[in-house]
Amino acid sequence: MAADLSGALKAVRTGAPETMKAFSGLARAALEAKALDAKTKELLALGIAVAIRCDGCIAFHAQAAVKQGATREEVMETMGMAIYMGAGPSVMYAAQAVEAFDQFTAKPQAPA
Repeated sequence: MAADLSGALKAVRTGAPETMKAFSGLARAALEAKALDAKTKELLALGIAVAIRCDGCIAFHAQAAVKQGATREEVMETMGMAIYMGAGPSVMYAAQAVEAFDQFTAKPQAPA
């Protein structure tokens, strides 16, 4: 899904350049490693994506978590928090987030 969105996101960047420039600045500021490192922030973003049920966000932040070195165990713990905060519907999105993480690591795990 992350790759599927790249063309559409490019169109938004082209069509609303000032808004997207401001959004990019917000993202840079939010992701800057300070008290929390970049991996922790990507895990937070992934959990929030699940809790608010954003498919594209799940794909984007699962891939970013992989790039930051997140482990499957860390993702699973993050999914536990997302489920806790987002209730039943988050269970379904948590499954999607784990599937996305596995796809980006290319190391699918057997179901428990």
